[in-house]
Amino acid sequence: MAGLAAPELLDARPPLVLASGSPRRLDLLRRIGVVPARVCPPDIDETPLKQELPRQLAGRLSQAKARAVMAAEPSGLVLAADTVVGVGRRILPKAETIEQARDCLALLSGRRHRVYTGVALGLPDGRLLTRVVESVVSFQRLTEAQTKAYLASGEWQGKAGGYTIQESAEAFVRFLSGSHSNVVGLPLHETAQLLRGIGWLRP
Repeated sequence: MAGLAAPELLDARPPLVLASGSPRRLDLLRRIGVVPARVCPPDIDETPLKQELPRQLAGRLSQAKARAVMAAEPSGLVLAADTVVGVGRRILPKAETIEQARDCLALLSGRRHRVYTGVALGLPDGRLLTRVVESVVSFQRLTEAQTKAYLASGEWQGKAGGYTIQESAEAFVRFLSGSHSNVVGLPLHETAQLLRGIGWLRP
């Protein structure tokens, strides 16, 4: 009697490869029942181009990340994303020092800003499906004590705009228009739509 086929042989879908080292994106994908087969963080230059706008940067970097991993994973389905925080035309850094984080918080205090996430899905046939999702976030005016406490938490390290909404900084948010998961780092609705559109995610 022939043995049963292994579960992986019954699934004709290409393996999903997450082109990101972000644990936040892994956690977000798990919320919609998506577990990547592999995680392959790309190594690309994320320096903004001269006069590049925040939305443009998010789209360009997500596509560059996807293409970098597609070259190494030609048979996989490559999902990449990049999140950028912008105030007007200004691109805020991914804060690496406490001074950068302090400057970001001072700029965000008491005003609205926009969070853009570019999502790119690379297919084995070489096609690249893309989206850029925008959310608007308004911070309360921060007191000096709030700023010091947040800086002391270390939650800002490596985060676009010097904060992460899913932790204590959410208490600063007066208003949010658009996708909350987009601000965290991966817009789940749009990502799911891309995966459903090619028949990878069911139902």
